[in-house]
Amino acid sequence: MERKMILLVEDNPDDEALTLRALKKNNIGNDLVVVRDGAEALDFLFASGTYVARDKHDLPQVVLLDLKLPKIDGLEVLRRIRANEITRLLPVVILTSSKEEQDRLNGYSLGANSYVQKPVDFDQFVGAVRQLGLYWLVLNEAPPR
Repeated sequence: MERKMILLVEDNPDDEALTLRALKKNNIGNDLVVVRDGAEALDFLFASGTYVARDKHDLPQVVLLDLKLPKIDGLEVLRRIRANEITRLLPVVILTSSKEEQDRLNGYSLGANSYVQKPVDFDQFVGAVRQLGLYWLVLNEAPPR
């Protein structure tokens, strides 16, 4: 059985470390690719820039996308994911600390599959990651490739 890859798009080193700890604590051992800005996320997904040698058809099972990113913000990343034939069905979970109702509305309007606000408490965050992992990596049937 192939290992399902997770793409984490996160510019904050503390939130990245927190996510990695939460994945480990929940025994989610999937391959994890971490990119730290919106431009790098798009390069990874579309096999361009430093990722030009990557197979663009080898997509992650799920993208965990922060909104407040340098270079290209998360909503623009989502817009470009949905505009591309290869990635338009890719599951994207917005994982952000934003409490802005407009961010949630914009995320869903652009085709986000889910919007999760990062809990401040580590135990709550571990629980949220457990549920995300269970749903997106075990229960969810991805679209055919």
